[in-house]
Order: sequence, then structure tokens, then C-alpha cells
Amino acid sequence: MLDLRYTTKLFGVLFFVSGFCGLLYQIVWIRLAFASFGIITPVLSVVISVFMLGLSLGSWAGGKWIESLTQKTGISAMFFYGLAEVLIGVGAFVVPRFFSIGETSLLSLGEMSSAGYLLLSASIITFSILPWCFLMGATFPVMMSFVGRMDDASNTSFSFLYLANVLGAMAGAALTAGALVEMLGFNDTLWVAASSNFAIAFISLMIGLSHPRMAAPQTSASAPLVLSRKSVLSARKPGLVFSLLFTTGFISMAMEVVWTRAFTPVLKTTIYSFALLLTTYLLATWFGSYFYRKHIARKKVLSTAQLIAGLSIFGFLPLLFGDPRAHLKELGVLLSVFPFCSSLGYLTPKLVDQYSSGYPERAGRAFAVNILGSILGPISAGYVLLPQLGVKISMVLLGVPFLFYFLTYCQSGTLKPAWRAAFGSSALVLLMISLLFITTYEQGESDGIRVVRRDYAATVISTGTGMDKQLLVNGIGITELTPATKVMAHLPLAFLDHPAQSALVICFGMGTTFRSLMSWGIKVTAVELVPSVKEAFGYYFSDAESLSKDPNGQIVIDDGRRFLKRTTETFDLITLDPPPPPEAAGSSLLYSEEFYSLVKRRLRKEGLLQQWFPSGETKILQAVARSLERSFPHVKAFRSIGDKGTHFLASPSPLQAPTVEEMISRLPLRAKRDLVEWEPSRPVHMLVTELLEREIPLDTL
Repeated sequence: MLDLRYTTKLFGVLFFVSGFCGLLYQIVWIRLAFASFGIITPVLSVVISVFMLGLSLGSWAGGKWIESLTQKTGISAMFFYGLAEVLIGVGAFVVPRFFSIGETSLLSLGEMSSAGYLLLSASIITFSILPWCFLMGATFPVMMSFVGRMDDASNTSFSFLYLANVLGAMAGAALTAGALVEMLGFNDTLWVAASSNFAIAFISLMIGLSHPRMAAPQTSASAPLVLSRKSVLSARKPGLVFSLLFTTGFISMAMEVVWTRAFTPVLKTTIYSFALLLTTYLLATWFGSYFYRKHIARKKVLSTAQLIAGLSIFGFLPLLFGDPRAHLKELGVLLSVFPFCSSLGYLTPKLVDQYSSGYPERAGRAFAVNILGSILGPISAGYVLLPQLGVKISMVLLGVPFLFYFLTYCQSGTLKPAWRAAFGSSALVLLMISLLFITTYEQGESDGIRVVRRDYAATVISTGTGMDKQLLVNGIGITELTPATKVMAHLPLAFLDHPAQSALVICFGMGTTFRSLMSWGIKVTAVELVPSVKEAFGYYFSDAESLSKDPNGQIVIDDGRRFLKRTTETFDLITLDPPPPPEAAGSSLLYSEEFYSLVKRRLRKEGLLQQWFPSGETKILQAVARSLERSFPHVKAFRSIGDKGTHFLASPSPLQAPTVEEMISRLPLRAKRDLVEWEPSRPVHMLVTELLEREIPLDTL
């Protein structure tokens, strides 16, 4: 017989490492999917949903078939567990390849906004990651089968494994986003996970070889565990348990997607805000699961009714704490989700234990129902709730179901009158406050003009009047009306000693650079990731409609990298104005040597790249300069007017700065008017002189 204390700790370590690898894969897959298919909410939603779909199917299938497999083959469940871990490790090398093939195959579909592209990209993501997620889900019931044979009295094995797995997942989410990817890169980070999977598999196989008789005996199916009265009732009447498991899975994962968008103004860039939220979510889940295990040992477990009462209140806290008028920092908004997530961390394993009583098949079935909700939640949030209703109403609607469950338990008499009065009144007060008084970044702190546009990719806000207009995407200020965005067009075109024929703008923003390029009378193509940003063009410029109809102008909804890969056109100028901050997951891709290699393929022989770098950390500025110098033989840098950032000009051909007179002579009349549009008191000669005098040597950056 195995030493129970030793093996319990060992299994805990195995599931800790397994959870670590699982979330490492999820974070890296999201980053890779963003790079391949666009940094848009549907991509995030699909990765999360498919991840949960695989866990659900694997949990169900593992619970259904592991007992019969061990009976028919006489092989210990640990062999099957080890095999699953080996295959998961193989997936580390297969998924990036599948993403790359899928990205290439979709280039012919045109713009990313097309329904065909969204559908097929979702299909490719599903095909690429589903098998490995299925294997991850199967590990729970497979290990439970072995633990059950090792200790017949264990009827809470799911919560034990769940606790270890969640703790590992929390560590994986935090370390992957915060350290591993930045230090090692994607490939080496995946090697870390694969090596860990292979190590788990080796240990599992050694246990299986040492204890080959731990396979399920032929009579096991007819020898049920001794169930508590509560567990028997749950098994006979699983409707409410399954309803709760589905609802908690749906709401928790839908809220995670909504929180990612809601808290972006505080947590900043989308992928890191997601990683921070995910780490907090997992920490809180572990916290709840830990106390559930402690309460089991003390035989003082909280009732389901008490937990539902808490959830009916806790679901509204993130909306209250996310009000921009509260001016909370990162810690404040992250703490707001903690009570909700920790309550779910307590409730979920409790319900599964209560229903399964240690049976792998029952645990797999119950866990699969929970994950089924987790599949549909992110899809509903990304494709329906956020685009149609926005952050505030989405969060309110996701909190309401717990009020109905609370009423159900109140009617059943399982809650004391004091609990019913206290939690019921508190929940109703929070609901009314959320609906009537709470605001989000979409409404803002002031009563000024704000036009809100929503789509599958983001929430776009146009605000302000005159020269104080601003553009915000998911609450982040992207750009404003500034001469620097005009310089992004006029300075590089004036460097060309021959008439330009075409230009490409990557990152449309307000459309200032696009508009300035159009003043040169050349063919201009602009690429923008978010459809609503294109729709906001008219808010900032009265001539937007006429420019949009000009046959020389074209605005394409696509990812900049993807457009460069699929187009066959070449350009005299490619100008870049990535959204801040430069270290953001999406923007950083537009400062990489890999991206510059794509740019060079689409530049004409004597073409130019204009790369804008906003004011920021000197180390990042120096890194951008080094990347440009390694990618192009000729690079120049200019401080922007108003010291708002740096303009880099890069070309495969020598760059000869024009004289003031040469630059003025190269500017068409419309371009001259455009250059001084916002500073009419300053003559063109003065502005051009100032621009050319702001050149700085690269070695002084």
C-alpha cells in the first residue's frame, strides 16, 4: 500500500505543476493568437472558450471511460495520466505551428472585419488548441481514479486536486505574463512548460510501474463508496447543483472578459490587464478552495445558501470600485473582484464534492457542466454583451442571476431570517446604486460631449471640442489633435527626392496623418484594427466624408502586420503611429525587427518608413533605435514639435535631409496649408526650419 501522506503531497505537487503549465499555455496562446489573428476581443474570447471547452470535454470523457479502461487493460490510471501529460507537452510545439499555418491561409480573405475571417480564425484557434485542452481536462478524473483506488475513504479528492491545480495556475499566470515571456521569449517559455509536462509524465509512469495493481478491479463498478445523506440527495436530484455549476461557470468567465475591458483604463494594456485579472481570479479561487478544505477538516462547511447570499452582493462590487470618480489604483480594482472569486472558489469544489463523493465519473460530469458555462460565458460577453450593451449593463446583468438563486434559497427556508434580511436588502441597494448612480469610463467623470461606439474589437469614445478633442479606446487615451501627427506625413514625404505615388498609414487614430497625406494628391491606404475608430473620423474633421469618398483614399479594417503580409502593393512611404504605451502587447509588435522585415518587403527601392515613438522610458526608446538600425542601413531621428516624442525615418537607401528651401518646394500647396492649419500665425518657412533643426544623432538618444 502506498504511504498516504507521502503520495498526497506528491500528487499535490504534480497537480500544482500541471496547473502552472496550463495557465502558462493559455497566456502564451493568447499572445500568439493576438499576433496571428489580431488584438481584438473575439480572439481573447475564443481562446478562453476553447480552453474551457477542452477542459469540459476532457473532464467528461475522462470520468466516463477511465474506470472501464483500467478494468479492460489492467493498466494503472497513472499510466494514462502520464500519457496525457506527454501529449500536452507535445502541444507546446504544435500550436505555434498551427497558428502560423492558419494565419497564412487566411490572408486571402481580405479585411479582418469580415464575418468569414472572424469565423475561420475562430475555427483555426479551436482546431489548434482543443486537443491539448481536452487532455488537460482529462487529468482530473484520471488522477481521481487512482487516488480513489489508493484510499477508498476519500470522497473529497476533487477539491484536493482542484486546490493544488488552482495554486499552480495562479503561479503560472503571474510568472508567465510578468517574467517568463519577457525574459525567455515565447519559444523558450513553451519549452519550460513542455519540460515540466514531460517531468510529470515520467514521475507518473514511475508510480504506475511501482504499483501496477492499482488498476480498477472488475467488481469496482458494483462497489459504491459510502455516501453521506446530503451527497445521496444531490446525486438523485442534481438539477439545482448542475444549474448552479453552469451559472457560476458562465458568469465568472463572462465577467472576466468584461472586467478586462472595464479595468483597462486602470490596468492599462489589454493582455497585461487580462493576466493581472487572471492571477487575482486564481488567487481568490485558491483562497476560497483552501478555506473549503480547512472547513471540511473541521466539519464546519458553509452552506450553499450562505455562499449564494454572499455572491448576490459581491457580484456588484467590481462595478462600484470601477467607477472612474473613485480614482482607484490597480490594487483597489483587483481587490474588488476578490470576494466574488473566492466565494466561487469555495462553492465550485463544494458542489462537485457534494455530487460526486469521490466517483470520477460523477466528478467529471459535474465539472463538465461547470466548464460548459465557462465556454459560453466569454463568447457571450465578447460577441453580444459588450458590443450591444457596454460595460455597465453587462456587469449588472451578470450579477442579477445570483439574486434569483438567493430568492430560491429564501423560499426554501434554508437561510435564517437575519441572513435573508441583511443580504437581501444589501443586494437590492447595490443593484439600484449600480443602475442609477454608478458610471463607467464610457460615461466619464464629466457631462461634456462624449460619443460612444462599440464593436466586437473595442469600445471607442470620442470626446471634447475644438482642439481639445480626444480619442479613447477601451478607456485609454490614444491620440489628440497635435501637429506631430501632421509631421508624420509631411516630413518623410519631403525627404523623397522624387514624386511619391502612394503611402500607407498603419494605425488610423483620429485620421490626421491620413488626411495630411491626402493633401499631397497621392494614393493613400490606412489600416485600422478597430472598426469604430474608422467610424469616428467625422467627429474630428468636417471634411472626413469627402476624404472617405476620394478614390485616392482607402481605409482598411485589418491588423497592420497581417495587411503587410497579404498585400502585393508597394509604397513610397509607410508611416506608423502605434497606440501608447510602446511596451503594450500589441504596440510592441510594431517596434520589432520581425515587423520591420515585413515593412521592407512593401517599401519601394527608395521608400521610407516613418516610425513614431511617444515620450516614454529612455531604455525603450534606445531599444527601438537599435531595432531600426539593425533592420535598415539608413536611419535618422527628429524630436517632434513640442517635444511630444521622436520621429524615426528609416530607409534601405541613403537619406539626404533637404534644405529648408528644398522641403518647401516639395510641399504641394494643399500640404502647406495643412501643415500650418492649427498654427496659422506661423509661416511655413518657420515651421519647416524648426522641423529640420530638430534632428538628433542616434547615439545621443
